[in-house]
Amino acid sequence: MRVALHNSPPDPDGVAEPVPQDTGNASALATLQRLDQEFARILDIPADTSTAAEELGQAGDTGAVAAEPIFVTRPFLPPFEEFEPLLRLIWQTRILTNGGPFHQELEARLRGHLGVPQVALFNNATTALMVALRSLDLSGEVITTPYSFVATSHALLWSGLTPVFVDVDPRTLNLDPARIEAAITPRTTAILPVHCYGHPCDVEAIDAIARKHGLKVIYDAAHAFGVRHKGRSVLNDGDLSVLSFHATKVFNTFEGGAIICADPVHKDRIDKLKNFGHDGETSVIEVGLNGKMSEMNAALGLVQLNHVDANRVRRCAVDAAYRTGLRKVRGVRCLEDAGEDTANYAYFPILLGPDYPISRDALNEALKREGIHSRRYFYPLISDYPMYRTFPSAQRENLPVAAAAADNVLCLPIYPDLDEVVVARIIQRIANP
Repeated sequence: MRVALHNSPPDPDGVAEPVPQDTGNASALATLQRLDQEFARILDIPADTSTAAEELGQAGDTGAVAAEPIFVTRPFLPPFEEFEPLLRLIWQTRILTNGGPFHQELEARLRGHLGVPQVALFNNATTALMVALRSLDLSGEVITTPYSFVATSHALLWSGLTPVFVDVDPRTLNLDPARIEAAITPRTTAILPVHCYGHPCDVEAIDAIARKHGLKVIYDAAHAFGVRHKGRSVLNDGDLSVLSFHATKVFNTFEGGAIICADPVHKDRIDKLKNFGHDGETSVIEVGLNGKMSEMNAALGLVQLNHVDANRVRRCAVDAAYRTGLRKVRGVRCLEDAGEDTANYAYFPILLGPDYPISRDALNEALKREGIHSRRYFYPLISDYPMYRTFPSAQRENLPVAAAAADNVLCLPIYPDLDEVVVARIIQRIANP
């Protein structure tokens, strides 16, 4: 990805008109070079300031242009002309935040789209998860998975709670219900499972354990937008579910998140907690924080909802192509779904076995050399990070399935407009390492 200063059409003879060499132009070049280097850092690709120079007419013929890198995901953005009228309304009204009209409309639209009773929007999912924990008045220990993005456990530590790690099911890589009860102590107050890669946990087994021991259940559903299981949204299970609308998710609002809850009383408390604990203009009744979603993000969400179903169909096609192409490749296991009625195809993880010719890391590097940026997701385990590794439950010998998955998983590129030719090239490269 490179930053362009202008986008003028070429002249009829195909020769770029020289750009005057002035001080302002030199300053622009320096800015572009810095931006180019920053994008390179963010995207983990070599910086190439020649592109910036060429945009300013200060570079000669550089020959063929390299193929655009393929990343593990690429955010979907709707046509700008669909978004622009909503932006103009924001400029006209100057309502930017604090539960404005777009915020309220998006909550209502999401309730209908997802089939859930209450939606509370947030600026991001990590803040939403922290508020979800706070709204249940938890203390002590919370049983959770080591196989997730680190935000899952960070929210626990930020909330003064102690994560207790339990191994995952080898088929789904979700929290294994068979191992939960052995981890329950008198200090346990809740269970925090993750619908990993958008595939549902064994919600019936987990909820049964929670009822038996009087525990709360909060589902980290960051990956599970639109997923349905046994005729209903997976977001209706447990006491609360937390969604992510981060740029990499199947439904994004640039940044954002939401808490799904069952009743308006609980939502009212959540809304107060995300607004500093305010109850009216002059009354503060709780120690809250600022987790509100802006009108800009909510407006994007309203437009995105018009495309999310079509995008799911295109993701499904990419998923099917990978499964067909990799079915007979020795040493490659494509993670199956968990029996959901409606999947969202958020990720495409493969697990490499001992009979695959090269290691996971070697394959990852080989793909990267060809401009294909897969991701070791999730690696390392949360429990391997320094702030967690001293916990008794974090020892790898207690988490053999999760540890093996972290050491062998590779998520392949998947997004709605991923070209089928690129998918075929990725399959071919994996089949012939």
